[in-house]
Amino acid sequence: MKRIYFDHSATTPVDPEVAKLMMEYMLDKFGNPSSIHAYGREARKAVEEAREKVAALIGANANEIFFTSGGTESDNLAIKGVAYANRKKGNHIITSAIEHHAVLHTCEYLEKQGYVVTYLPVDEYGMVRVEDLKKAITDKTILISIMFANNEVGTIQPIKEIGQIAREKGIYFHTDAVQAAGNYPIDVKEYNIDLLTLSGHKFHGPKGIGALYIRRGVRIEAIQHGGGHERNMRAGTENVPGIVGLGKAAEIAKNEMAQKMAHIQRLRDKLIRETMAKIPHVKLNGHPTQRMPGNANFSFHYVEGESLLLNLDLKGIAASSGSACTSGSLDPSHVLLAMGLSHEVAHGSLRISLGRGNTEEEVDYFLTVMPEIIERLRSMSPLYGKQPAAMSSNPCSHCHHH
Repeated sequence: MKRIYFDHSATTPVDPEVAKLMMEYMLDKFGNPSSIHAYGREARKAVEEAREKVAALIGANANEIFFTSGGTESDNLAIKGVAYANRKKGNHIITSAIEHHAVLHTCEYLEKQGYVVTYLPVDEYGMVRVEDLKKAITDKTILISIMFANNEVGTIQPIKEIGQIAREKGIYFHTDAVQAAGNYPIDVKEYNIDLLTLSGHKFHGPKGIGALYIRRGVRIEAIQHGGGHERNMRAGTENVPGIVGLGKAAEIAKNEMAQKMAHIQRLRDKLIRETMAKIPHVKLNGHPTQRMPGNANFSFHYVEGESLLLNLDLKGIAASSGSACTSGSLDPSHVLLAMGLSHEVAHGSLRISLGRGNTEEEVDYFLTVMPEIIERLRSMSPLYGKQPAAMSSNPCSHCHHH
């Protein structure tokens, strides 16, 4: 059976060029970048070249890039680091209800330490309203942390406007750009972004490596202490193979960005259009146009997400029902609930995230198996086909919030 990978928001395959380069820095050029002999200097040079490539991907300067173990660590460093360094100035943080748990749980942790956090609601498309943000700002606000694009529904936030407001008010602006960086054009200067999180494995780099962009002059404290690596921002011997791999992946992503986006978006638009046409009682989640090129998120009424994924997997298709980090949990997605979906409908959600390797044939295959799967699962549902005629126009009027 042919296997099809439609879960690029969870992770991506490492580019062969990236893997080849990493191998070199494991086997031959294995020096510690802090050593002063030739082996060390060779490793140091590679780390600094990678720093320049990551900076170029987001329009930053090389000295504003700090390597971390990935998105979660970068989010923690950005939010805690700014909170601790600016506590004399204020203790108020603004974020959104649909952030990744690396942001939400970090903010909840800070609340226990006396910080005050505002969680902005989102509209039906999963977008933060700029007016809500303006109203939430107080003279104690020290940080605004809003994701660039949502990992589940793909909605791209009004980052430019948020950055503008933050800059005018003298408040630091952090964006978790894990889904967007390497997959969507970003310019930190144009968007007035002070801190930005990115992760290698979302754009064909290795897992366990990421970066935090910190604009020069931002007041921030390290949260990991030791030998003063990464200009005292993150102690610990650098993960040289990972860093080199991240640099190469960033370089490739920058060069291929435009053609990759066009290819993926064309496939995604076809997948959305035909799924909506072939299957009744289905809802597209997320913004119709302001969304990541590869993301399609649907709710299928009267279907349970878990059984949907298992059935697709039996047909060789890998997809997801939300974020990979929480897919082990049976709670409906906090993102879909924040967008106003009922528990029942949120449970029937499916995320398809396309990547550069996907083909039109794969989309066609999905479009042939999907209607059969939905039909079969619905025939087993106690709710499907039982509603009176008056209700059938709104497939969800039987749903209620628990």
